[in-house]
Amino acid sequence: MAIALAGVVMTGAGAAEARPLRVMALDQCADQYALALSPDADLALSPRADDPDAWLRTAAAGRRRMRPTLEAAIAFRPDVVVRYWGGEPRLLARLEATGVRVVTIEDATDFDGIRANIRAVAAALGVPGRGEALAARMDATLPRTAAPGAEPPQRSALYLTAGGFTAGKGTLVDAILKAAGYTNAAAGPFFAPVSVERIALFPPTRFVLGFFDQARGDWRGPGRHPVVRRAASGRVAARLPAAALTCPAWFAADAAAMLKAGA
Repeated sequence: MAIALAGVVMTGAGAAEARPLRVMALDQCADQYALALSPDADLALSPRADDPDAWLRTAAAGRRRMRPTLEAAIAFRPDVVVRYWGGEPRLLARLEATGVRVVTIEDATDFDGIRANIRAVAAALGVPGRGEALAARMDATLPRTAAPGAEPPQRSALYLTAGGFTAGKGTLVDAILKAAGYTNAAAGPFFAPVSVERIALFPPTRFVLGFFDQARGDWRGPGRHPVVRRAASGRVAARLPAAALTCPAWFAADAAAMLKAGA
C-alpha cells in the first residue's frame, strides 16, 4: 500500500509539473501581453479581451474569459497574474499573500518604457526570449528616423480624441507623434481638454484623430462637433484606431507607422 500511495503521489506531482502555466489577465491591456507572450499557457482573459478596441481580439476568440474577482482567482488558481489597471486591492493582496506572482504593466510614456514592460512581463511568464523577439518586432515596425545630418520635417499636428482631449509632452501619444516625424501642437503637458472655440479660432495645421473609430464612444463629444469637423477637413494626417492606443504596448509602433504612412 505504501508503494502504491507513493506511486499516486509521484504521478500527481508529475502531472502538476507537466500542466501548462496558468495565467490570469485582469484587464484588456494585460490580455494583449498574455496572448502575445504566452499563447500556449492556460489563459484566463478579461471580459473585454475581444472588444473592438483590443489589438489581439482575433487571437482571443474561443479563450476562457473571467471576471477579475477574488472568487474567480481562487477557482482558477493562477501561477502568474498580469495587470495594467485591473484588480481590486483585496484581490491583489490575497494573490501576493498566497505566493502568486503579480506583474504590473507600467504606464509607459515612451518606447523605452514599453520595452521595459515587455521584458518584465516576459520574465514573469518565463519566456524572456519571446519578450526580446516582441521588442525587436516593435523596433522594426517603428518608422526609420532621418539620416544623420538630415533636416527633420518641420510639421506639427494636434492629437484629438472624439471626447475632445489632446495629449502633450509626457504621454505615449507624444512619443508616437515624434516617431512619425511630427512635433506636438499641444501646448501643455499630459492629457487635457481642447475647446471647440479654440480649434475654430486657431485651427492646427494637421490633426491626428484617435478613437474616432468607436462609433458609440463619445458620439456627442467635442471632437465630433461640426465646427471641429470643418476645421479638420483636409487636414487629417491620420485616424488612429482605438486598438492601437488603449495600452502602453508594442503596437504603439504600429500607430506611429500608420501616422507616418498617412503623412
